[in-house]
Amino acid sequence: MPYTADKPPLPETPEQLRARIPGWGADLDPADRPSYPREVRGLETGAHWDLPEQQEEHRPRERSIEHARLTPVFGTSVPLKGLSGVVRRFAYQRFSEGRAAHWLLLIAADRVDAVESHLASFATTRPDNPVTETGVLAEPSHHPLSSRAGRVDVRHQVLDPVVVVGPWVLAGVVIYRGVRAVVRRART
Repeated sequence: MPYTADKPPLPETPEQLRARIPGWGADLDPADRPSYPREVRGLETGAHWDLPEQQEEHRPRERSIEHARLTPVFGTSVPLKGLSGVVRRFAYQRFSEGRAAHWLLLIAADRVDAVESHLASFATTRPDNPVTETGVLAEPSHHPLSSRAGRVDVRHQVLDPVVVVGPWVLAGVVIYRGVRAVVRRART
């Protein structure tokens, strides 16, 4: 049974693991553990349950294929939405958490969510302002050279303006060309 207070049994005994894996159990001796003086076993927690009560699921949640069910308590502050939600669901339904594809899809979903949020901001009365929000205007007035001296990332600092402003310029070019194509079609 997952998510109980009891420690699950090991599939192999410590002796079997020690024989099979070199160095396994190196911290079994309390003298070898740095946290040992603070460890207290058998402490009464005051919990009145063996398995926590399951939180209600008001919207469908992403579920790992490694687990039989959702954890008893889960976050609901940012429900899945839009194309980024579709990508996240696909990552959880198709790939194990041990696969790079799972995590790369989640990173891609974060980028898609950022683009969706930027586009949604244009439908509000206060859209995103890439010039002021990226700090491009503050760069020249706040010691641009001395603040960069002694940093490890000196080699790629020339790319910082391109990485920050580039996507906005690219989006502007795409929108300009799209509007121009629509206007040309309307004229003919």
